[in-house]
Amino acid sequence: MNNESFSPLVYDEQMHIEERELSSFIRAVMELYGPEQARLSAKDWLDESDLLDGPPLSEIRDWRSVTISASARLAERTRAPLPELVLRAA
Repeated sequence: MNNESFSPLVYDEQMHIEERELSSFIRAVMELYGPEQARLSAKDWLDESDLLDGPPLSEIRDWRSVTISASARLAERTRAPLPELVLRAA
């Protein structure tokens, strides 16, 4: 039986890491895409964090994978159409 011990210190550390990852991501999106995309990306990040595998109080959470998934959503949302010249060459 895999019974994870989970102390309040580990929880606090994970919360700090999660907050730092989200903050860094949103700051970068804000600088590159502006406040509207930052707001949408924050929602995407939180949605992706809800999908993260593992027990809710797991000692090891891969917050970077959440950022990567939210970044993929941002890329889809902001993808510019290919120029006509590129489309003709394909």
